[in-house]
Amino acid sequence: MYDTDLATLAVHAGRHDFTQLGVHAAPLDLSSTYPVPDPEAGTASYDAMAAGGAPVGSAIYARLHNPTVARVEQAIAELEGAEACVAFASGMAATTAVLLATAMDGAHVVAVRPMYGGTDHLLESGMLPIQVSFVAPHEVASAIRPDTGLVFIETPANPTLALLDIAAIVESAGTVPVLVDSTFATPVLQQPLRHGAAMVLHSATKFLGGHGDVVAGVVCTSEARARRLRQVRVLTGGILHPLAAFLLLRGLPTLPLRVEQAQRNAVALAERLASHAMVSRLHFPGHGDSDPTGLIGRQMRGPGSLMAFELHGGTEAANAFLRALRLITPAVSLGSTDSLIQHPAGLTHRLMDPAVREAQGITDGLLRLSVGLESVDALWQDLLAGFAAAEQVAAVGAGNDVRR
Repeated sequence: MYDTDLATLAVHAGRHDFTQLGVHAAPLDLSSTYPVPDPEAGTASYDAMAAGGAPVGSAIYARLHNPTVARVEQAIAELEGAEACVAFASGMAATTAVLLATAMDGAHVVAVRPMYGGTDHLLESGMLPIQVSFVAPHEVASAIRPDTGLVFIETPANPTLALLDIAAIVESAGTVPVLVDSTFATPVLQQPLRHGAAMVLHSATKFLGGHGDVVAGVVCTSEARARRLRQVRVLTGGILHPLAAFLLLRGLPTLPLRVEQAQRNAVALAERLASHAMVSRLHFPGHGDSDPTGLIGRQMRGPGSLMAFELHGGTEAANAFLRALRLITPAVSLGSTDSLIQHPAGLTHRLMDPAVREAQGITDGLLRLSVGLESVDALWQDLLAGFAAAEQVAAVGAGNDVRR
């Protein structure tokens, strides 16, 4: 670890040997296989990687290890203050690996909603050899069983931006390890391991990549837990592609700048959104009563750049809103340089039971906005066009005129 600030660390993490190598950009190794000139040494290396360790000589085969992937793992581990990081082909591949590794020790998982719809669906699918108890934050302690192997939380939560006190959840979990999906916060705004979490997960597709051209997932944790995750990755073939690792390395130096500027834009937009008559509720960390225990400043360094707002008029108004946009891209994903907006009830959280979805505050009129780096005024003008279209639909549905 560098003893320095995060902005400097983001630039230099994973690059400690560049001078020795004589390069200024990260090497990209696209090899699918590696020579094994000494069979006995190759066997020893294979055994080391199958046990979750690093190669001792030849990397044998790219499903087992790749040096470009290992480099971005080192960089992200440094940013999270972790001993190790394990990179996967997607955020869901990373989540699946954690759950499979958990099943080796304890078949029961305690999960706190809301969370990303894909994660929620995987936990409920019955596809994995686990049992799941979905609970409210204050119910974590009472849900722990002798066979509980993991407590799974997401904060800020997708898509309502609900905040959870990581240290309080860790205390409630006792000896059970806590995994935090910290995708929305990034290590710039939140480092869950510092609050007692055992693992922190990111869909690196989002802010860590930051440019809409990478699909990746990472888990940062202790070396002992990382070895177990690498064992799962070796068996299941979920390793990150080296080109994606290279692109992640390309994006990390600007991560603090991107996160901070997008956050400034989001704060400015939140004030305007909250006062618009078509918005029945704004979900944004730090706004209104969203942070009663003061987690921003204590756990998070800021509110971030994700928000959600509920429109009068439900699905029809939301659809009209999205169709009217010309600058903001209607698309799933988040954390890109450009602003993205999507309808969770119709897309990311579509596979949830509708009653459960509604109970979690994921209403038919809810839109999730990932604020990018455009100017605030340009974004607001586009949002106003959306509101105008939604207003017409809501007025027809209500049989009267809805005014700003």
